[in-house]
Amino acid sequence: MKNVLLINGSKKFGNSEARLSATLQELAAKTLSELGLNIVQTHIDKGYDIEEEVQKILNADALIYQMPGWWMGEPWIVKEYIDKVYLAGYGKFFTSDGRHRDNPTKNYGTGGLLKDKKYMFSLTWNAPLEAFTDKDGFFGGVGVDGVYLHLHKAHEFCAMSALPTFICTDVVKNPQVEKYLNDYETHLKKIFA
Repeated sequence: MKNVLLINGSKKFGNSEARLSATLQELAAKTLSELGLNIVQTHIDKGYDIEEEVQKILNADALIYQMPGWWMGEPWIVKEYIDKVYLAGYGKFFTSDGRHRDNPTKNYGTGGLLKDKKYMFSLTWNAPLEAFTDKDGFFGGVGVDGVYLHLHKAHEFCAMSALPTFICTDVVKNPQVEKYLNDYETHLKKIFA
């Protein structure tokens, strides 16, 4: 992988100042640049041009979404970005939903064109890790990727492949910023070095 698009999906809202996401985004840009990768960035909340974003995705080998967990998922600006940009990518990201008239109940989600692209989620949550992993916990043990199944499927629809998710937990009740930064740098080097 040579070209990485960093997509910052954070937003100053309520009690969130979006500082941790900005810090993690800066770390990713620095770490990946030092590894010799070409970095392009989008900060959704600062505005974007839909056609430019389509081209950024087409040029990227990998996308990294940096975003907080709000009300059990991504902020609305991330969903809006995906809705607008991915629809504008029709014919470039996907050709159809993959089904054919001769058997319309089979092959849904197989019309993607981005088979050479990877994506990764870098997430910040106030919930403790055990809320995701403990079968008796809030999310019933489905793990963080189970909570984000819908976003994984949106990317799979375009034929992209997932890279391992990174998550910072307990970011409000028990923040460990230095640990998050060290762990994220290690995570990025393991995947991209």
